[in-house]
Amino acid sequence: MRSLTTTLVTTLCAATALAFPHTAAADAPHNSAIPSTGCQYTSTTLPLGQSVARTIVSGGLTRQYLIHLPTTYQPGQLKPLVLAFHGRKGDGHDIEAYSEIDDLNTIAVYPVGAKGEDDERAWQGAPYAAAVDDVQFVRDLLDSLQATLCVDPNRIFAVGKSNGGGFVSLLACQLPQRIAAFGVVAGAFYPGTLSACGNPTAPVPIIDFHGTADSVIAYTGDSSNHGQPLPTVMSWAQAWANRASCAPTPVTAQLSSEVVGVTWGSCLPHKDVLHLKIVTGDHTWPGAPVSSGPGKTTQQIGATTTIWSFLSNHPLIP
Repeated sequence: MRSLTTTLVTTLCAATALAFPHTAAADAPHNSAIPSTGCQYTSTTLPLGQSVARTIVSGGLTRQYLIHLPTTYQPGQLKPLVLAFHGRKGDGHDIEAYSEIDDLNTIAVYPVGAKGEDDERAWQGAPYAAAVDDVQFVRDLLDSLQATLCVDPNRIFAVGKSNGGGFVSLLACQLPQRIAAFGVVAGAFYPGTLSACGNPTAPVPIIDFHGTADSVIAYTGDSSNHGQPLPTVMSWAQAWANRASCAPTPVTAQLSSEVVGVTWGSCLPHKDVLHLKIVTGDHTWPGAPVSSGPGKTTQQIGATTTIWSFLSNHPLIP
């Protein structure tokens, strides 16, 4: 897995070297990096190396999240932060277990979705989600975390699976100057997620994984998933490549018998787009040590280590 990740990062660096001059996108309200005033504190009440549940009020609602500070966290020293969004029916504990983001040298935060259709937790943009502003929840959560912890404002990242992955795509549209880079696994890109992106949308660095045998969110698209159409995974990825002014035609590489890497050259600086096609993979998190969904889970690549390598190489450029 480590050699495969190294190969991917090397490929991306080569692509970036050919990039066009950067054109900055205009900042939308609440869409910009802010200083972490929490760096002034000499201690924290949160335990190190443990996950704890916390709440904040957003939009008049009490919202929940889990937070895990790494054992390397030291007050006053900037630390990256990863927001990890569960899929429909999840609660944060599930993606924490199968992603093992807690093992990374980062503040790991697992927001919890509001209960929508069938009393199941989900995220904004999906037809079964509650009528709440989850993008505002993320803004409020980041404001709170940066006010109490020493978060590196240029290394805030978002990852998610399934409905959580679709929501990460929405965040990439709404908060491209607040969140530095994005990772998606088996993303569900409903019309409510895509239409909220607007046109044009600022380019962002984004990496995604999707199995060709995904039994929940079809790789080739779906004419009616929960009564709404879904795009093909490649058309979604191509749209992000187009926003980043990448070369129009992607380059594919067979990285292993079950992993195909798809990259676009000549993207705007720091706005790389990378797609990992998991051959015969189902609705699962590649490399997961425990169940992450139905069907086959490839062990030929680790989604978490590969995504982390990508995110770490794409900090926010003010």
